Amino acid sequence: MLKAELSTIRKEYTKSGLKEKDLPEDPLLLFNKWLNEAISAEVNEPTAMIVGTVSSEGQPSTRTVLLKELHDNQFVFYTNYESRKGQQLKENPKISLSFVWHELERQVHIEGIAQKNSPEESDEYFKKRPYKSRIGARISPQSRPIDSRMQIIRAFVKEAARWITEDVERPANWGGFIVHAVRIEFWQGRPNRLHDRFLYTLQPNEKWKIQRLAP
Repeated sequence: MLKAELSTIRKEYTKSGLKEKDLPEDPLLLFNKWLNEAISAEVNEPTAMIVGTVSSEGQPSTRTVLLKELHDNQFVFYTNYESRKGQQLKENPKISLSFVWHELERQVHIEGIAQKNSPEESDEYFKKRPYKSRIGARISPQSRPIDSRMQIIRAFVKEAARWITEDVERPANWGGFIVHAVRIEFWQGRPNRLHDRFLYTLQPNEKWKIQRLAP
């Protein structure tokens, strides 16, 4: 049983505001600013984002991954292509990303289309990963059932021994996804639940339309 009524849990948002006159034409400029402020404020996992995908049957699912690159309206993350999200993106490339920075009372919600980045780009990033993370990427059948934790530990030890004297190669089933954003919403908490929400939508001429949304 819950010790407190969930309906009584409430927080008042008072830290900041967002004015339309201060918005840049390019939402990536504002996103970069907010991301850098989240990093400077040492919020917990500032690059963590909730990734939403949809199966071919229309079943949505979410999970948390880390943003690794950002450029040209594109957000980049890396994963196992045979994972649940990888398979769903193969069937339906539409995707959503959400950043929630509680300490700053801010959220950013992104919708777009995902596609694999080049093998060369994936190789370049893979080489930057810690050695043990590279081994883990090679042996994990991500999202699939396993018999026990010991099964994955044994596979890790065996694979690590194989690469003691060599550079760990990126497995073909692991790499990056590039998300081309078409919709970006910025949310800033305000008192009395009268939050500031601004929506950027990408137009056919590649310009962004800006609208204020009701809280």
